[in-house]
Amino acid sequence: MLPFSPPRIDQQTIDEVIDTLKSGWISTGPKTKLFEKKITEYVGCKTTVAVSAWTTGMEVALRWWGIGPGDEVIIPVYTYCASANVVLHTGATPVMVDIHPSDFNISLEAIKKAITKNTKAIMPVDIAGLPCDYDGIQQLVEEAKPLFQPANEVQKTLGRMLIAADAAHSFGATYKGRQMGSVADISCFSFHAVKNLTTAEGGAICFNLPDSFDHEELYKLFCIKILHGQSKDALAKMQKGAWRYDVLEPGYKCNMTDLQAAIGLVELARYADTLARRKEIFEQYAQGLGNEPWAEIPVREEAHRVSCCHLFQLNIKRVSESQRDAIMQEIFEQEVAVNVHFQPLALLTAYKNLGYDIANYPVAYDKYSREISLPIYYNLTKEQVDMVIQTVKVAYHRVMG
Repeated sequence: MLPFSPPRIDQQTIDEVIDTLKSGWISTGPKTKLFEKKITEYVGCKTTVAVSAWTTGMEVALRWWGIGPGDEVIIPVYTYCASANVVLHTGATPVMVDIHPSDFNISLEAIKKAITKNTKAIMPVDIAGLPCDYDGIQQLVEEAKPLFQPANEVQKTLGRMLIAADAAHSFGATYKGRQMGSVADISCFSFHAVKNLTTAEGGAICFNLPDSFDHEELYKLFCIKILHGQSKDALAKMQKGAWRYDVLEPGYKCNMTDLQAAIGLVELARYADTLARRKEIFEQYAQGLGNEPWAEIPVREEAHRVSCCHLFQLNIKRVSESQRDAIMQEIFEQEVAVNVHFQPLALLTAYKNLGYDIANYPVAYDKYSREISLPIYYNLTKEQVDMVIQTVKVAYHRVMG
């Protein structure tokens, strides 16, 4: 079967990992620190902390911000469960809102209606690698300043709700010419195996807060938080006579390793090539399916935002969820792997049990019920993309006539 999204692993990647194994330093060390610096340079943010996953990074960031019981964080209902889970883990309430009908991103109108005096943060999600409307979100946050009730010194310093971008999909995407990671107050990336840039598992927190925050101190603080609250990491402790350390707070264990960073350094060095190839595949799908009256092509680029083409989310017009499923099954039968991104959270048992109802999110359900994600990855050939296009067309007509 043609796979959906295998990672780009070649001899260059293998050599870098072997070099790390031979170096004797496989946990957090020099390559992790270099990877952080390279991400900061690429993104243009003020500092970066590499972590074990998007999920752990975002949870630590929310807890630093002071999110807890009684607080609310606005998220789109159309996202992966991690976006809601990290809020629930803090004891706060994820306030799920609907999405725009023109793309898969959070609706500004829905955000505005959801803001209350308990709202402490907004978490936009750049679905498929297409940035959200961050100017619009910033304007809503500014307008809501009178409602904002800071609960600690960090919140007082910012003086408004935090914009914490779920940029799991959008490494390499741009908003008004700026790289994602330098747009929101805090952005969390995912480097999971299926992402455009992978470290197998892993992620990064990019900080771009106002200058009233000391980003050098933030970096030091988060390095402590992600390593059990320990005052020194292993690299620092290995210096001559520097074995003694303290534990400054009961922290977390979610540091990135040099083995992961080794993969990331290779990926980052050739990321322009990766993006160019993904754009070519995206455009080949758009051209191959764009003239079909039943095919709704996703947005890749608009005036102020450019996707990094993490996903190609095809919507099929005028079909039911069951018909979409039947079309997918026909595609599977032709040995092509496709997927759905995502099931809206209110459809899932964990969140239905908490009282979320999909009936409150009609746009998200409509978009989901007609969505099929097509394979898009660096090693996918032009001939394979043509084959996927033909397979989708045949599957549609077999089901719909």
